[in-house]
This record gives sequence, C-alpha cells and structure tokens, in this order.
Amino acid sequence: MAKKGNRLHIVLKSTESGHMYHSTKNKNNTSEKMEILKYDPLVRKHVAYKEKK
Repeated sequence: MAKKGNRLHIVLKSTESGHMYHSTKNKNNTSEKMEILKYDPLVRKHVAYKEKK
C-alpha cells in the first residue's frame, strides 16, 4: 500500500468577494491556515485570501 503524501488540497477564499482559488500546501511546513494576497478578478485588485476548510 502506498504511503500518503504530505500535501493537502486547500481552497483560498477572497475576503472581498466570493472568488476562490484551489491550491495545495505541505502540511508539515505550514500547519496553520494560509493567508496570502492574490489578484481578485471580480473587484479588479489584490486582496487577502484566507484558507477555507
């Protein structure tokens, strides 16, 4: 049986609108929830995206 990896699928949701990005993260290196600035095409500017579970 194959060993399960350290990468998790996550969803990043915009704090300004309902736009979402899908990504992966390494659960060993980043145990807390992610928050990054990314471009939101609905409001046409860079906004904070928070990890949604």
